[in-house]
Amino acid sequence: MSDWPVGLSTGCFYTQSFFDCIDSIVKNGFTMLEICSSPQHLDYHDESAVKEAARILEAGHVESYSFHAPFSEKIDITSLDETARTAAAEEIIRAAKAASMLNARYFVLHPGPEKSYTVSPEERMERMKNAAGVLDRICEQIAEMGVGVVIENMLPHLFCGNISEMTWLLGSIKSVIPGACLDTGHAYLSKNLYNVMYKLSGHLAMVHANDNTGSGDDHLPPGKGDIDWKKLLWELGQTGFRGSLMLEIAGNDQVDAEPLLYGARESRLYLRRLMKDLALSKPPTVAYGRMHEGREE
Repeated sequence: MSDWPVGLSTGCFYTQSFFDCIDSIVKNGFTMLEICSSPQHLDYHDESAVKEAARILEAGHVESYSFHAPFSEKIDITSLDETARTAAAEEIIRAAKAASMLNARYFVLHPGPEKSYTVSPEERMERMKNAAGVLDRICEQIAEMGVGVVIENMLPHLFCGNISEMTWLLGSIKSVIPGACLDTGHAYLSKNLYNVMYKLSGHLAMVHANDNTGSGDDHLPPGKGDIDWKKLLWELGQTGFRGSLMLEIAGNDQVDAEPLLYGARESRLYLRRLMKDLALSKPPTVAYGRMHEGREE
């Protein structure tokens, strides 16, 4: 059983300036972060702002572990329109340059737009090939910046919300072998959490740790929803995972920083205690292991 570090995504403050919330984040003990690319939070188009953020992080001995690429309906590398695909790729590369300036280890990327498709199998395959072609070029350029690329599993109704599409895409990128980011909430909503975990295990570099009650992408703190975290952590250990867990908790401009960060600290302690229990004992009741691969929740 591994003992993984637990960090925090600043996405919980996506409507607030990075510069207004970073002190509170650090004072609450989070020194390994994923930086959110929301323009209200940190505008990656503003090179001077990104450099200042990098300076603050370095001065505070805070690790920018990862930087999340922008995502929206318009950023569509699957598009049938070449001009739209090119524009999406350029936007992603621009954000990747910010990741490099922040000295991030990983650049977390959604492989498709934030919209669902009802299309023919032929069109879906064409879109998958489009995404693979764009990602092939993007991964090569980002690797030259000294940043690793990790591709996130998506919600079930989105492109690459199906694990077979995700593994096909990962296997189709030839220039650089990308990593994968397991979003626990997305995978739980697919009702196929452990299959997703094991299918991605050969690529798995990091985990977006968040919880839900099975009906929506709530991004609750781990332990506040229906996911069995003791089982999840045991299974994760069986994959040989050697990365980090990044708390990806929902927030908005109506949420006070201190209660939110208190909840984040609670969840980190909860996960760390589970890791300790699993390291010192046998798994609970059933040796979960690999024997349930493919089994639904």
